[in-house]
Amino acid sequence: MTASNSVATHPPSATRRGRRQGTKVRRQRVRAAWLFLVPMLVTLAMVAGWPLLRTFYFSFTDASLADTGGANFIGFENYLGYYQGAWYGLLTDSAWWQSVWNTLFFSVVSVSLEVVFGIIVALILNAEFKGRMLVRAAVLIPWAIPTIVSAKMWAWMLNDQFGIINHLLMLLGLIDAPLAWTADADLSMWAVIIVDVWKTIPFVALLVLAALQMLPRDCYEAAEVDGIHPIKVFFRVTLPLITPALLVAVIFRLLDALRVFDVIYVLTSNSTSTMTMSIYARQQLVEFQDVGYGSAASTLLFLIIALATVIYLYLGRRQLGGEE
Repeated sequence: MTASNSVATHPPSATRRGRRQGTKVRRQRVRAAWLFLVPMLVTLAMVAGWPLLRTFYFSFTDASLADTGGANFIGFENYLGYYQGAWYGLLTDSAWWQSVWNTLFFSVVSVSLEVVFGIIVALILNAEFKGRMLVRAAVLIPWAIPTIVSAKMWAWMLNDQFGIINHLLMLLGLIDAPLAWTADADLSMWAVIIVDVWKTIPFVALLVLAALQMLPRDCYEAAEVDGIHPIKVFFRVTLPLITPALLVAVIFRLLDALRVFDVIYVLTSNSTSTMTMSIYARQQLVEFQDVGYGSAASTLLFLIIALATVIYLYLGRRQLGGEE
């Protein structure tokens, strides 16, 4: 009786019609999504795709701004070639590998410091205190200042003759003589990292703060009732819950750090102690006018960034999947 009533109430034909309608709605949504995405994809292909393909092509040629005779295809010789018993090319260039090391060191150290200090700032801004909104607005100032402006400002502050940083350190008795922050090979990379961390901490803090605002309060109330220490609550409750926001912050900052150019070029120009892959490629393209060799460096930079992004996203997805 019950089965027959169920069949009468929901006949197979009505079920099939409902499924067809649902499929039709999904197809309409997919078509609408593609209609909105196509203009963006076409624009992206023209603005980014075509120059990227041209860079790939030039990396296999001997194109030069100084030679108007045209570009000749030379294969992989810009990357690695062999002539009269000796290897040559980008992969044998010690300056290139130094720039790779500088880029990776800068990226790992700066992003790590930004994450740590960004979380601390976000936790402070998430607390209840008088004037919190004013402090939140003030924290964003370094991020709002253009990178070139902030780098030039810090270049004056770090100047070894009249910079305020050396003046304050000498007043505090931490140093006996002024330090050449941007000229000393042992200090220049750390000076660049300090400037970059100062500027981008607000970005990480803002994303983490947004995640903290979305956390459920009942978990913290239960932990407070049970008398669990706040540090243990942070590592057991808060940190796992804000991990997705941290992954987003780290991937954006990692991409920026791997292709860093402006802040380092303003502070230290073409110094080998701080030269990154972007600065190396710019030197080959602009100063040496070697389009083919510079395009090869740019291509390797792109591949390294893409590889780092894929690995990071894969590890982050595995971590989130394991936590679930």
